[in-house]
Amino acid sequence: MLKFLPATARGAIALFLLVCNTLFWCLLLLALALVKVLLPLQAVRAVVDPALNALATAWIRCNRACLRQTQSTIWDVEGVSDLRYAGWYLVNCNHQSWVDIFVLQNALSGRIPLLKFFLKHELIYVPVIGLAWLALDFPFMKRHDRQALRKNPQLRDQDRESTKRACAKFALVPTSVTNFAEGTRFTPEKHRAQGSPYRHLLKPKAGALALALNAMGRQFHSVIDATIVYPDGVPTFWSFLCGRSQRIVLRVRQLPIPPEFSGSDYETDAAFRRSFHRWVAELWTHKDQVMDDILNAS
Repeated sequence: MLKFLPATARGAIALFLLVCNTLFWCLLLLALALVKVLLPLQAVRAVVDPALNALATAWIRCNRACLRQTQSTIWDVEGVSDLRYAGWYLVNCNHQSWVDIFVLQNALSGRIPLLKFFLKHELIYVPVIGLAWLALDFPFMKRHDRQALRKNPQLRDQDRESTKRACAKFALVPTSVTNFAEGTRFTPEKHRAQGSPYRHLLKPKAGALALALNAMGRQFHSVIDATIVYPDGVPTFWSFLCGRSQRIVLRVRQLPIPPEFSGSDYETDAAFRRSFHRWVAELWTHKDQVMDDILNAS
């Protein structure tokens, strides 16, 4: 409807609509979450958690409607038609921009249960949204550099315990546990510094995926392997709002989880760790080839 406006005007309108929409739904979320805090009972959580997820889904749908009014982006999505809104999924995706979250939500919302992301701990302080993520039981992970881990090896246990606590809550209500295994957004500088063997990806960090499988492996219906490609270049959040991404590509494939991965201990079982690393490397090799094919064809 507003696609005739200049890009900057469309971006400003889209941002305004998203902010208003976010404030509306987050206030409802926080009010309902307060019930869960005041009455920390399993029976209360069993009722409140699905209601919170329903509010979050409505928030996402309204965001999508707002963006549809201001953008003419072509969404090239394949592999989602066979997904079903039932059970639990482990979603694995590459990470290039904050826009990735909107891409996944746009394509997968309503097809599978609510996406819940592993987030950096610092994001809990984002005004309003941080509290909403907390109310929805998104796991917040603390990142420690190697020097800090050498000084205090017990820091390794913090993320492990955070993941276990989050997965215990996810087990109560059908959820799509979503992880960006690279651990950070791809940039050419990070790619060079890592010496990554992949052309378009950073090295994956398998720990969070393995912990989620350890905690919930037998509950997951399957792995949803998602690959996002931006043929026009990776957009910033602002350029995305302005509609400067002419085409966004998402390729999804649904994969079975090897039975031996469910319940295995990534930290203590060296044979499982090697096998899991090989499996993740195969996912990443396929993902890298998909990205290469799409970018070369553009």
